[in-house]
Amino acid sequence: MEIQRRLLQFVTRANWILFGISSLIAALVASVDFAMGVVCGGLIVTVNFHFLARTLKSALTPPHLASPNAVLVKYYLRFIVSGFIIFLLIAAKVVNPIGLVLGLSVVVTSIMCATVVEAKKLLFKEAV
Repeated sequence: MEIQRRLLQFVTRANWILFGISSLIAALVASVDFAMGVVCGGLIVTVNFHFLARTLKSALTPPHLASPNAVLVKYYLRFIVSGFIIFLLIAAKVVNPIGLVLGLSVVVTSIMCATVVEAKKLLFKEAV
């Protein structure tokens, strides 16, 4: 149980750190629409991750266990709303699509970093 808590905490913090760093770098070196894509994409995916974590935590905490259908409905609603927001941002040409994809990859990057950190801990613990 400890490893799951540690991973969730690492990913949650890393999301905001990577979001801030990528947004700052994009604002300093890229065009406005590219930077807006990075900021909007990072914000969408980070907020979505937090809502997912909150939904799962409340659904899996006794004694108020939620049905799997309720969790799936919330998941798909978030997915549809996120897709609609992304569609509007691209259709209105507010953001650069490549910057948006870069921003949307914040959570994936933080999950990969967390995996590498935990794998290193496990490998070096075994080697000692």
